[in-house]
Amino acid sequence: MSTKTIVAVILTALGVVVLAYSGITFKTPGKPVEFLGVSIKTTDSHFIPPVVGALALVSGIVLLVVSPKRA
Repeated sequence: MSTKTIVAVILTALGVVVLAYSGITFKTPGKPVEFLGVSIKTTDSHFIPPVVGALALVSGIVLLVVSPKRA
């Protein structure tokens, strides 16, 4: 398999997953807060909207269908 095919399959799969769940939310560790000698851990929440999934799906399909032109 070529690199282009692998990227296309990954984009298509991620696009389907994001669209199936109507967007994906994930959390990452945030900056700890120091207040009166107490350290409080925080988290940052991130959201991937369904539009990004649709774009990934379409671009993956285009990469699979379009063949490069020979010079």
